[in-house]
Amino acid sequence: MSADDAMPYWHPELETRHADLIERLAPLVPCLELTLHLPWIDAIERLKRERGAVIMAHSYQSPEIFHGVADVTGDSLALAQAAATCDAELIVLCGVHFMAETAKILAPGRTVLIPDLEAGCSLASSITADDVRALRERHPGAPVVTYVNTSAAVKAESDACCTSANAVQVVRAMGAEKVIFLPDNFLGAHVAAQVDVELVLWNGRCEVHEQFTVQQARHARERFDAALVAHPECPPDVQAEADFVGSTTAMGRWLEKARPRRVALITECSMADNLRARFPDVEFIKPCNLCPHMKRITLPNIHACLKELRHEVTVPADVSARARRALERMLDAGRLEHV
Repeated sequence: MSADDAMPYWHPELETRHADLIERLAPLVPCLELTLHLPWIDAIERLKRERGAVIMAHSYQSPEIFHGVADVTGDSLALAQAAATCDAELIVLCGVHFMAETAKILAPGRTVLIPDLEAGCSLASSITADDVRALRERHPGAPVVTYVNTSAAVKAESDACCTSANAVQVVRAMGAEKVIFLPDNFLGAHVAAQVDVELVLWNGRCEVHEQFTVQQARHARERFDAALVAHPECPPDVQAEADFVGSTTAMGRWLEKARPRRVALITECSMADNLRARFPDVEFIKPCNLCPHMKRITLPNIHACLKELRHEVTVPADVSARARRALERMLDAGRLEHV
């Protein structure tokens, strides 16, 4: 760590200045960690005001980021929608690289920064623009629907993007008998079961969700009498075992209605951490897996990002223009839904 990134000091005024935040974070973050986080949060808030910046954080970010410094929080669709309407000149995207690219495409006149350029995604890495072009050649006339968890270059080769929440609607909107659906194989199978369309799938996987097993799910139900809620990027047998399968935002809506006493969210760990604040009466049970890419984003590198205006994300103009068309179809289909 450089001298410029040295940890800000704790001082007693922080407890008074951030009393509401301390109360909100206390059930989510160990007290010792909270003492370490609060000086960074205070310094980031100060820099954010000086820079006129907006911090956007995905639901898989740790609570000290999600609740502590973010101005906009949510799933991939919510962050994309926020970027498209953002008035701030500077956006700091606390998520993975494809999300920052999406923000830049939808807000081309804004400066978009990411705290760590190495925050990637196994799904985005599983397919290239050349792969999409080859699929089009093998399946002439079939439109391409691409999950938002992809690079800007792949989006640019697509007819429409989608989220896990609106994938079914987007596929149906293509009006085709055959659709190329990329890149998550498990999500594609989940969509295929709900549409009268032949889907050509790719063998992409999310390294977080593909690790879950049906044995883990059954253990959570049998040992803890927990309801099971799974993301559609999980393996099919895990989805079949679940009481509910849905997108990040849909999980929250299901909890709002069902109000289970105990629940296992079969997804990224911080999702449960952040929902715990919203549902204090629900006991959240493992299994969960951490996303190593999301966890590359930290309070110190958010601070350094703002201080030094480093790690700007850019997208070539021709790629951006074509990718924007695909993303706008996603936004049109998802005004009321989220990934």
